[in-house]
Amino acid sequence: MERKYNRILIKISGEALMNEQRYVHDIDIISQICEDVKKVQSLGYQICVVIGGGNICRGATAAAIGIERASADYMGMLATVINAIALQSKLENLGVFTRVQSAIPMMTVAEPYIRRRAIRHMEKNRVVIFAAGTGNPFFTTDTAAVLRATEMNCDAILKGTNVDGVYSADPKLDKNAVKHQTLTYKDVILNDLGVMDTTAITLAMDNKMPILVFDIHSPGEIVKVLDQNGKYSIIHGY
Repeated sequence: MERKYNRILIKISGEALMNEQRYVHDIDIISQICEDVKKVQSLGYQICVVIGGGNICRGATAAAIGIERASADYMGMLATVINAIALQSKLENLGVFTRVQSAIPMMTVAEPYIRRRAIRHMEKNRVVIFAAGTGNPFFTTDTAAVLRATEMNCDAILKGTNVDGVYSADPKLDKNAVKHQTLTYKDVILNDLGVMDTTAITLAMDNKMPILVFDIHSPGEIVKVLDQNGKYSIIHGY
């Protein structure tokens, strides 16, 4: 089968790095995700990653307890840098060359975000991990993922979640929830499906960027999704 995608962005939420006991980092989960990324890279795909920080600090949550919203969002951005360094360390333990690029300059631990340098890294078969979101408060890491995927000329975004696609309701809470195999961007917005925030979905729609939603905790699933025989939902079209 002819390969449909060549350069991809994988969006990983911070919560995906936690276990059921809500520990901030679960090494088994991180290892499984990194092993899956290594498998994809070994097949010749160019990969970049956007990582969230919700396992450590969510801007909206911090704002809810009285921290000024912009400051709360910056706290969340710093949390993504911690997660990016954790992923980088595990990937390099597996022999995968990586670069962390931060939208907030912090030269001691990460490169600054430079678009052309990031593209060159991927061309040299390095995995680029984008941290600190867009570098601006009031924007989610989902929006950062669509922005970076567009800037990197990616063919698709693979959004890893805790379920194997987009459902009409949370399938863990509602046994009657229906899985959507294919949706349009407008379906997501009009039905308030919560896959990504409206800004992210609108940006993806404007740039015709397909979004494939899958279970990040299912070992080997990224490769299956890229082979078009995994369990996932795809958001594209109008």
